[in-house]
Amino acid sequence: MNKTILKKYAHLIAAVGANVQKGQEVFIDAGLDQPEFVAMVVDACYRQGASRVVVDWEYQPLEKLHVRHQSLKTLSQLPDWQEARLKHYVDALPCRIYLDSDDPDGLKGINQKKMATARQRKFPLIKGYRDQMENKYQWCIAAVPGAAWAKKLFPKLSRHQAVEKLWEAILSTCRVDDDPVAAWEAHNRNLSEHCAWLNGLGIESLHYTAANGTDFTVGMIPEGEFKGGCDTSLQGVRFNPNLPTEECFISPMRGVAEGIVHASMPLSWEGQLIDRFWIRFHEGKAVEWHADVNNEALTHIITMDEGSAYLGECALVPYDSPIRKSGILFFNTLFDENAACHLALGMGYADTIRDFENRTLEECRALGLNDSMLHVDFMIGTADLNIDAKTRDGKTVAIFRNGNWAK
Repeated sequence: MNKTILKKYAHLIAAVGANVQKGQEVFIDAGLDQPEFVAMVVDACYRQGASRVVVDWEYQPLEKLHVRHQSLKTLSQLPDWQEARLKHYVDALPCRIYLDSDDPDGLKGINQKKMATARQRKFPLIKGYRDQMENKYQWCIAAVPGAAWAKKLFPKLSRHQAVEKLWEAILSTCRVDDDPVAAWEAHNRNLSEHCAWLNGLGIESLHYTAANGTDFTVGMIPEGEFKGGCDTSLQGVRFNPNLPTEECFISPMRGVAEGIVHASMPLSWEGQLIDRFWIRFHEGKAVEWHADVNNEALTHIITMDEGSAYLGECALVPYDSPIRKSGILFFNTLFDENAACHLALGMGYADTIRDFENRTLEECRALGLNDSMLHVDFMIGTADLNIDAKTRDGKTVAIFRNGNWAK
């Protein structure tokens, strides 16, 4: 891939995605797949004024070995050095950049029960630190091609050709063109306009219907509001948490959801694929579900903790989004969630509560914001999906018709 355009992408991640501030630390999580590009991102962060950039390398086969050989007790512990790092995150509020290149099947065969139990036991040790950092720092998730991921998408191509093809798809959907910064400024304005329209309606609930059997109603928090594109931290710094993004999203009212939703795309979760599944909700909670492929993993998600059976997000994405138009099923939530409307099980976003900056997390949750150790998006958008809003003044407003914005 041309180094000039890759440097533009690296700059986009550092300057528009994380928006690294002068003197700020940056922590990057990355796989071993594209070390040269990771170095470009590190360089771009320093050029933005970063004081220190730390790269944590990840490798899925190592994670499988850890789960296989460590005892459940060891996996569930928070060692002193990990806790010290969390304390540092709270104190310094560094930028966090995640460069995803995982193989969608990279953890296939892992002991799911052992891994899930360890996460359940460890999370209470982490939660206090996570809550202290909520909405205070910038973060950005972006993607680079991994060879196994690329070959899954383009199995008929050689390894090199598949990686190049995936680079092209990533750069195109992330709007890395002649002037990606300007392209993202325009894109953020467009998403902001859609959010302003939605927030002006006074939506009480959304009703989803599609020919695949989806018939589902979800309630909104009166103080909730739709967000999309760039975000602003409590420190006043604008950033784009997801590259790419096409969604306008909101966190719904915990406990107010009825009906059934059918997934329209596979879900890649923790290096495992879950496919052809549905979930039925009653009084806001997932009470029945089934996946033809990897029902065990779906069950682990929904039963991970009390909040993981409730919804944390409703996201509106037009079916004609650039990612859908690419014709590629990415088997990666960062991309696939931006090809279709989606819901998320688990944690809701406090920054979707109006005046959240003047409320505590506990106050946001008391208004109906869901809390969980997980936040797992799954796609429900189809070419015939219709969404109607019931407003607080008793009107019914068409939001989506045949998969796209009705407005």
